[in-house]
Amino acid sequence: MARQWTIGVLGCGNIFDAYARLSAIFAPVQLVACADVSRAAAEAAAGRYGLRPMDPEAMLADPGIDAVVNLTNPASHATTTAAILEAGKHAYTEKPLALTLADGDRLVELAERRGLMLGSAPDTFLGGGHQTARRLIDEGRLGTVKSGSAHFMNHGMERWHPNPHPYYQQGAGPVLDMGPYYVSALVNLLGPVRRVVALATRFFDQRLVTAEGPNRGTRVPVTTPTTSQALLEFRSGAQIHASLSYDTWGHGHRNPIELHGTEGSLMIPDPNYFAGGLELVRDGAPERFDPAGAPFGRDNWIEPAGRRIGNYRGLGLADMLDAAETGRPARASGRFARHVLEVLLAIVASAEAGRFVEIGSTTDRPAPMTPEDAARLTAAGAPQEFTA
Repeated sequence: MARQWTIGVLGCGNIFDAYARLSAIFAPVQLVACADVSRAAAEAAAGRYGLRPMDPEAMLADPGIDAVVNLTNPASHATTTAAILEAGKHAYTEKPLALTLADGDRLVELAERRGLMLGSAPDTFLGGGHQTARRLIDEGRLGTVKSGSAHFMNHGMERWHPNPHPYYQQGAGPVLDMGPYYVSALVNLLGPVRRVVALATRFFDQRLVTAEGPNRGTRVPVTTPTTSQALLEFRSGAQIHASLSYDTWGHGHRNPIELHGTEGSLMIPDPNYFAGGLELVRDGAPERFDPAGAPFGRDNWIEPAGRRIGNYRGLGLADMLDAAETGRPARASGRFARHVLEVLLAIVASAEAGRFVEIGSTTDRPAPMTPEDAARLTAAGAPQEFTA
């Protein structure tokens, strides 16, 4: 059984409840406190889960808290994560790691200098769906992967998110909001990226908020591209087309990610989730794979409309804490997230400059999630199902 670490969560907004509820799955995670710049938000969140409400400064100063999960807004990730590390605590942040490469470098250097763990979402590539894809690739079932595609295409946040304004400002857009899921999944499967070229545009100068909440009926100024087309060349030689859009009314791309190799093609599920089926096409009938029996591959979360998905948010945190105990590298590590960040920023920079952008960093492919690893990370008697 893995050691249990005391955890505080900084930021009690939209995603807090998923982290709080799903923490019951993971053996290393003992959630004890939450903090927010709004004391009322912290107290309300704490009341729902029997936690201690705290001010952010008090959480960082508390010697009884081993690690802090950073769920603040993306523009605050770099400064807040740095404060966590400066306070001598392990840090795990929501995506993206930072909004500039200089800030990403500073966080990685700070964590390593202080001897602390730094991790970052997304951790969906650790779920059963994408780990099954990793196994098939590692077994050589595709031969050598040469090409592929990744598609995130919808019509934006303003129809469902109560505060969509930040998603349409510089440092956001679909590249830095949803791109981390897709690029993390691809780097886990194919290894590091060598260079990037991209085009970008925006369809609208303003967006009308129709989601319920205090911003309903307001208009959001758009100051960042909302559709990007990128070509990623990996060090392995694979070439992947990535389309990321908040402007798409509908599309026919059935598979969020496809990889094509010298011996087969693999259809891979949505990297926003941890589970989902796969299809391998070779010479003969397609072969389908259900990852429900793989670690963290079962559909365990029932959404309000009744749809079932795989949701194991916090898996990367649990893996990072176990890595701190055992001395092995964390899978959703700061260095991995820093490479992903460089790729995302290169997509933006390439579209602005109209040229290829070389990726200066590299990263190791994270170790596969074995059943033994998963058993060590899973709490005894962990809940098997959650209703949103």
